[in-house]
Amino acid sequence: MKCVLGIDIGTTGAKALLLSENGDVTASQSVEYPLLTPKPNWAEQNPEDWWEATVSAIRTCLEKTPSNAEIQAVGLTGQMHSSVFLDIDGNVLRPAILWCDQRTESQCQQIIDTVGFEQLISYTSNKALTGFTAPKILWLRENEPEVYAKVHKVLLAKDYIRYKLTGTFATDVSDASGTLLFDVANRGWSDEMLQALEIPRQWLPDCYESTDITGYVSEEAASVLELTRGIPVVGGGSDQAAGAIGNGIIREGLASCVLGTSGVVFWHSDMHVSDAQGRLHSFCHAMPNKWHLMGVTLSAGGSLRWFRDTLCQPEIDTYDTIVAKALKVAPGSEGLIFLPYLAGERTPHTDANARGVFLGLTLRHTKSHMARAVLEGITMSLKDCFELGREFGLAPQKICLSGGGARSEIWQQLTADIFGIEVARIGVDEGPAYGAAILATITAGFYDSVEQACNALISTKDSKLPDPSVAKAYGELYSLYKPLYTTLRDHFERNADFVSLNMQG
Repeated sequence: MKCVLGIDIGTTGAKALLLSENGDVTASQSVEYPLLTPKPNWAEQNPEDWWEATVSAIRTCLEKTPSNAEIQAVGLTGQMHSSVFLDIDGNVLRPAILWCDQRTESQCQQIIDTVGFEQLISYTSNKALTGFTAPKILWLRENEPEVYAKVHKVLLAKDYIRYKLTGTFATDVSDASGTLLFDVANRGWSDEMLQALEIPRQWLPDCYESTDITGYVSEEAASVLELTRGIPVVGGGSDQAAGAIGNGIIREGLASCVLGTSGVVFWHSDMHVSDAQGRLHSFCHAMPNKWHLMGVTLSAGGSLRWFRDTLCQPEIDTYDTIVAKALKVAPGSEGLIFLPYLAGERTPHTDANARGVFLGLTLRHTKSHMARAVLEGITMSLKDCFELGREFGLAPQKICLSGGGARSEIWQQLTADIFGIEVARIGVDEGPAYGAAILATITAGFYDSVEQACNALISTKDSKLPDPSVAKAYGELYSLYKPLYTTLRDHFERNADFVSLNMQG
């Protein structure tokens, strides 16, 4: 049986997936690893944890698969922006700094001061954000010079796994787009940015299109994983681009909403488009000569996980039970509003100091009210992204919902009611690993193009339309939600100053 292997290095765990030549997912397995928060606003992981989880997930998949399975190619995907620093021997120098880490606010301003805001958009199609790679490199230079002096390569999460698999240093255009060192319009590293920030070009991996072969499984990796040596490994894609491939977002007019640890609204574009104000991300898609626009809520499922772990009993209150209890509360949570800025925020506010808020608490409110308010607040933050897209003429008639939150029909209906459009789900619910596997099918010879593969493999499972009366109520609630950030912005900044002074003391 011929198949391909998709690997996803997510924020909560690694996932491996086997996709057969006839389009069946024959096995999938996820293995979790910890998130480290050694200081306020910091988020780190140990890259070796990624590798150990990957090995475990792949081995388990192979155990679930008939012994005649022949893996023809490997596709990779993973969390964007998360930075791995290697020395000349390929050893990890420090824990990886993740996409949701907020320590680099001053470095972002330094980049703007050095390059200029308009030039920055011209060079990279994006503005400087705390989660991106370039400011993390500057932070390392300023705060850990002894580590910086040993840096030989800077890799993204999935590309560290590529290195462990193949021994090669490579990335793809969709993931490179989120480094702030990449010329998104021309799909190559930006010499102007590297020169301005004094970052050596040789630190960066070679860059490929997502279906290009970047290396082959080495003898050492094959032995550890019990795979055949020499299996080709393709470029793959960022988790959002690969997830969009897995959702069939491959043509103009198509969009998706991802309810994962972060939340993302994603639009396909046949042409390079960027926001002069940098409010929306403009990245290369995981398809040759295609691009995408993206809005991000940093703590989507992350907010629900925080609610479960902090205010519930995780061993009793599963996500399903929390959502079921929330359903018993009327839309609007009786005036309780939640702002999901637990890790700062990106779209549309771009504020590392933004913080989570419950507004409107009364003696009447229960944990169920709070649960519904969390779900509503996350979805309204994503609506902020969706509404921003309308300014660019991005107004799809329906949107494809994916990610862990999409498994809930309640959340699917909630999204339809708050967005005010049809919300569909696809038949295969395997996340970015599925998209990574689809990218590998081209090299495996199963399909001639990404478009052909998606047309053959992806179909809609179900869809929900907005309930007019509920949608009207949510329209009114959104008018209360939307201005809250602006009202609280100065308080967020003062609060951040207080925390900073307190930590120093």
